[in-house]
Amino acid sequence: MIDYDSFIKISSYLTENGVALLVAEDFEGRRDPTVRFFTNHPGDALAFFATGPEPSILLVPWDINVANQYVKHDEGINIKIVPYTDFERNPYKALKGAIDILHIQPGSRIEIPPTTSYPSFLRYVDAFPDYDILCREDGSFSILQQRRAIKLYSEVTIYRKAAAITNEVIDALEQEIRNNKFETEADVALFIERQARLRGCEGTGFETLVAGPTRSFGIHAFPAYTGAAFTGPGLSIIDFGLKYEGYTTDVTITVARGPLNRTQERMLTLVEKAYHLAVSLVKYKAATKDVAEAVDKFFEKAKKKMPHALGHGIGLEAHEAPVIRNRSDNDWVFKNGMVFTLEPGLYDPVHGGCRLENDFILVEDDLEQLTNARIIRIDE
Repeated sequence: MIDYDSFIKISSYLTENGVALLVAEDFEGRRDPTVRFFTNHPGDALAFFATGPEPSILLVPWDINVANQYVKHDEGINIKIVPYTDFERNPYKALKGAIDILHIQPGSRIEIPPTTSYPSFLRYVDAFPDYDILCREDGSFSILQQRRAIKLYSEVTIYRKAAAITNEVIDALEQEIRNNKFETEADVALFIERQARLRGCEGTGFETLVAGPTRSFGIHAFPAYTGAAFTGPGLSIIDFGLKYEGYTTDVTITVARGPLNRTQERMLTLVEKAYHLAVSLVKYKAATKDVAEAVDKFFEKAKKKMPHALGHGIGLEAHEAPVIRNRSDNDWVFKNGMVFTLEPGLYDPVHGGCRLENDFILVEDDLEQLTNARIIRIDE
């Protein structure tokens, strides 16, 4: 839920850049958490953010009953709710309604999402010739992405709860694994889903990945989980996140069931060392690229290569800013309020895969670990 101060700051940015109306969409095929960030509405809606002397939000939900239950905002934020059916469930008619309701003057700049298709953009331009329709990558939505990378106090409170629930599920998961309760990958994934919902979560934040010893060689196993055996010697990967009040965690556990060969043991050791190296290097204002590069170089010295980024931000989406990767176009730095993952991993087509991932937050220049995922060793 956006607070009043953030609302005014975003409104001021739009005003300074001459944007009178910002359009956000959250429907199947074009999901945008901007709608939930502004209103707390869980999805399937349009949101129109108007600037001016009295900044306002018009929410146009597909399900008016759900909107009336979930919409929350601080005092001072003017929000109106009009059902999508009032506009014949048509985005162009909804925009016309928003222009009228929010008193957007002809000649004003209206910004639509950068993910809008080119044909749709042309249709907006044709439908609203008296307005300047903007559709750009480095515009207001980019600023919103940067803003969402720094969590509010209210968001951090939600994250601490989400992490606490995730840790409970991790502990329960380890106990069941050690007691040999899971025969298949599907058993593991469905256990996580059930435990999440029993503990008050909305579900999982993304499709749970469970890869037993024969499938853990993939970064993201496909399919995400199957009826394949989860027991047996070797390396297994469990990657999941729990969504609580819209915000998702993201953790990865490796189950190392003996007997293991020398290659597998070496992979485990290298991943653990890389993980601790990454944790030691994360500092306030440190460049995320530098941390990722240090881990890549660590693996290179061992003649190994990690085929994915070191980590990423998390929030209303499982992957959001900041990025934590060794690429020349990455200019993100760690800042207070950022919630993110660190997840070094190695994968071998013969010996399987190993990844260790936890969630962290920077608070008052200090790194705090939120989740307690680990490598679970079982000697048999």
